[in-house]
Amino acid sequence: MCSSDLAFGALAAAAAGAPIVGYFLSPLIRRKKDAWVSVGEASEFPVDQTRLVKFVDPDAGPWDGMTARRAAYVRRVGSGLSAGDFVVFDVSCAHLGCPVSWFAESGLFLCPCHGGSYYEDGSRAAGPPPRGLYPFEVKVEAGKLLIHAGHIPTLQDPLKKSDST
Repeated sequence: MCSSDLAFGALAAAAAGAPIVGYFLSPLIRRKKDAWVSVGEASEFPVDQTRLVKFVDPDAGPWDGMTARRAAYVRRVGSGLSAGDFVVFDVSCAHLGCPVSWFAESGLFLCPCHGGSYYEDGSRAAGPPPRGLYPFEVKVEAGKLLIHAGHIPTLQDPLKKSDST
């Protein structure tokens, strides 16, 4: 075997192995953004009403396209403008992730996929979902309502309450 064949083989092995090494090292290199996203002025949300808000995922890359667009339901539960006066839910059903819709007439979030339903406080009402809707962490700064959008809570990785004031 000549040295050029050996060099070519080493180069091919390095090229084939680079993505595998990158896959295992990427969690150490690329940290998720701990991003808070504004969903509007806190004063714009009426007390005891639920509104759909849309935002761009702060951890999205240019290749994510339409999937970088996300949504949440904001419910103002108090008359003040502090974080405790708001509850924000991810639109994804806790069963299989289908987007739920809010029906003010019945005071329920309904999932079109398998009939899951949730009360206005996000707790499970009926159907196959194993739990209530996933809440976002919330804070209010300079009159803006912010959600911790860089983290999507799941059953395996629940929302960790931090100082959200």
